[in-house]
Amino acid sequence: MTDFQQLMQLGQKLQSKMTQIQESLESTSVSATSGGGMVSVTVDGKGQVKQVQIDPGCVDPQDVEMLEDLVLAAITEAQSKAQSVYEQEMRKATGGLPMNIPGLPKLF
Repeated sequence: MTDFQQLMQLGQKLQSKMTQIQESLESTSVSATSGGGMVSVTVDGKGQVKQVQIDPGCVDPQDVEMLEDLVLAAITEAQSKAQSVYEQEMRKATGGLPMNIPGLPKLF
């Protein structure tokens, strides 16, 4: 019975750590740029877009498609970086256990 109690305590500690990680990720900022810095995107640690900055010099009414591509590229890169941060934090919290454990939140 002691092993079961220890397992329950470990589960509670892991759940507490997961809550801390989620709160930390919400306040983490990850940025990426595209087009040599013409477009910059900032996301939180969960990958939610928080800010988009566009250099006025790259706004060409004749080539809106290029600007759309630059914005998409910056968002994709920022979200990829945020996912890496999330995965690193999960590995720290789980001690290297697989991250697809039933009952644990999956952000991405």
